[in-house]
Amino acid sequence: MVDLRGQYEKIKSAVDAGIQEVIDTAQFVKGGKVKEFEQQLADYLGVKHVIAVGNGTDALQIALMALGLKPGDEVITPTFTFIATAEVVALLGLTPVVVDVDYDTMCVTAEAIERAITPKTKAIVPVHLFGQNADMESILEVARRHNLYVVEDAAQGMCATYNGKTLGTFGDFGTYSFHETKNYSMGEGGAILINREGYIEKAEIIRE
Repeated sequence: MVDLRGQYEKIKSAVDAGIQEVIDTAQFVKGGKVKEFEQQLADYLGVKHVIAVGNGTDALQIALMALGLKPGDEVITPTFTFIATAEVVALLGLTPVVVDVDYDTMCVTAEAIERAITPKTKAIVPVHLFGQNADMESILEVARRHNLYVVEDAAQGMCATYNGKTLGTFGDFGTYSFHETKNYSMGEGGAILINREGYIEKAEIIRE
């Protein structure tokens, strides 16, 4: 799906030098290059904090853990998405509630979300697909009225914008994947986007 070899050849000298620098410093975990990447991505996206993680699934799991949800709490997700979106909900003992998507955009709608809300609903995980966005303004309005958290799964929405903002920067958390099938691919990796100060420390502790 993606010509990683061709991409690598275009920036080979810079990539090789960067890898050699990491090897020379032996900073293989949370080293200077990781911090540099996190800061540059945060600046580019206009968010307060970025935490680099192993993959997009880890990003979703850590974000949900940082919200402090309890077993049995319901989390609304779309039916059409990668399995990780609902998988991490179930893994944490939460209850995934899946709703259908709009057939034109293949993204979840605020109307479908609102119909699925119950007294046990605590969070919404809208998914942006193929660079197309869910209608975040409408979804955030529903979330505000029902006092729900919003974790954006923007694995396929990096660098795409909606009303002047980058996808992944609207909710309490945004999550990215850098898997080779995504629109910004490194082969593997992920990131958590955080705008709310109270959650930055929590997510950092969980990542440890």
